[in-house]
Amino acid sequence: MEILKIKNIRKTYHTKENEILAVDNFSFNLNKGDFIAILGPSGCGKSTILSILCGLDNNYQGEIETSPNLKLGYMLQSDNLFQWRTIYKNCLLGLELNKKLNKENIDYVNNLINTYDLKEFKKSYPSNLSGGMRQRVE
Repeated sequence: MEILKIKNIRKTYHTKENEILAVDNFSFNLNKGDFIAILGPSGCGKSTILSILCGLDNNYQGEIETSPNLKLGYMLQSDNLFQWRTIYKNCLLGLELNKKLNKENIDYVNNLINTYDLKEFKKSYPSNLSGGMRQRVE
């Protein structure tokens, strides 16, 4: 069952001096249960493709078709944790901003913190964690 279809994606970045072609004629299909990896040297467009697929960049040419319930996400190379908030407060931030801070959602966050072995670091700040731990928080 096909869940994602990418056809002829093209992305150009514009600078004051010139245009930079980041992705040209990128296509693939993804079926349920497939596992893929996008590999290539630095600057070849891997992050650009992911940003387009996740809806973070809508300024491109080409077509993307997804199955109705498909949800995409990816972790950026560097985290965006707020240094002045504890790990726990960083985890609650999305709920706070969306005014969905209720018992059920807080319990869910606490369950995730336990699942990712971060319980003992809830009161810590991002600067006290390793890079891998910071990614787990994110």
